[in-house]
Amino acid sequence: MLLLGALLMVGAGVLFALTGNFLLLLLAAIIGVISPGGNEVGPFLPIEQAALTQIVPGEGRTRVFAWYNLLGSMATALGALCGGTLAQKAQEAGMSALNSYWLEVGGYAILGAAMGLLFFRLSPAVEAASSSDRPAALSPQKDWIGLHRSRKVVIKLAGLFSLDAFAGGFVLQSLVAYWFHLRYGVQPGTLGGIFFGANILAGISALSAAWLAKRIGLVRTMVFTHIPSNILLILVPLMPNLPAAIIVLLLRFSISQMDVPTRQSYTMAVVDPDERSAAAGITGIARTTGHSLSPILTGSLLSQAAWQSLPFFLAGGLKIIYDLMLYRSFRNLRPSEEKK
Repeated sequence: MLLLGALLMVGAGVLFALTGNFLLLLLAAIIGVISPGGNEVGPFLPIEQAALTQIVPGEGRTRVFAWYNLLGSMATALGALCGGTLAQKAQEAGMSALNSYWLEVGGYAILGAAMGLLFFRLSPAVEAASSSDRPAALSPQKDWIGLHRSRKVVIKLAGLFSLDAFAGGFVLQSLVAYWFHLRYGVQPGTLGGIFFGANILAGISALSAAWLAKRIGLVRTMVFTHIPSNILLILVPLMPNLPAAIIVLLLRFSISQMDVPTRQSYTMAVVDPDERSAAAGITGIARTTGHSLSPILTGSLLSQAAWQSLPFFLAGGLKIIYDLMLYRSFRNLRPSEEKK
C-alpha cells in the first residue's frame, strides 16, 4: 500500500507537469496524495502509524510519534521554504508563473519515486499479526471494515476528529498564505519564510508533547495545549500590522501540534493491534472529509473584503468546541501505560 501511494505521487506530479486539462488535474489532485495544507492527508499516515506502533513498546509510543511528527514538520518547513523561493527566483529570472510551478510539481514526482525506493527497505516486522490469530470471540466474522472490539470508540473519535479537521480546513496553510497576500501583499518568498518558521515551531511543539503527556496524560495534553493555540488563531486577524500578525501566528504554531502525536498515540493505544491500521484509516478519512468541506466556504469568504477574517474566528471557535467535547468523552478512557 505504501508503494502504491508513492506511485500515485509520481503519477500526480507527472500529470501536473504535462497537462493543462482541468479534469485530469482534478483527478490527479484527488488521488495523487497532493495536500492543499502542506500536511499529511494521504494513505501513508494511517499505515505508518500502525507500523510504528507495531515495533515500539507502549511507553515509548508517544515519544516516537513526536519525533515522527517533528521530522515531518521540518520536511514540510523545508518544502515551504524551497517552494516559495524556487517559484519567486524562477519568476525573477523571466520564467512565467505557470512554468515556475512546473518545476515544483516535477520535484514532487521525483520525491515520490524516492519514497517508493525507501519503502522497499522496510522490515516485515511492521506488519500486524494476522486476524486469524485472534481468539475465537473476536473472529473475522465480527469485523466491521477492520474493527471489532473498538468499533464504538473509533467511530466516536472519528466524529470528533472530523469536527476538528473541518475547523482546520478554514485555515489551511495555503489559504492562510493567500490571506497574508490579500491583507498585506506578502510575496511568495516571504510567505515561504513565514511558513518555514511556522512548521519548525510546529515540529518542536510536537516533540515537547511526549514530555507533557508522560506527566498529565494523552487526553489532557491534547486538550490543554489545543485551546490556547486556538485562542491565538482567533487573534491573528485582529493584529494591527504584519509583524504582529506573524508573531501571533508563530506563537500559535509553537503549541499547535502538541495534540498531533498525542492524538495519534492515543488512537493506537485504545484499539487492539490488528485494528490499528483500520482505526488510523477511518479516523484519517474522517479528518480528510472534514478538511475537504470547509475550504469551499473559505474561498467565498476570502473573496469578500468584509469577511476575510471570519475563517480564523470559525476555525478557532469550532476547534475549542472540539476540545471540550473530546475531554468530556474520553477523559476516563486511558491507555494501558497510563493505568500502570
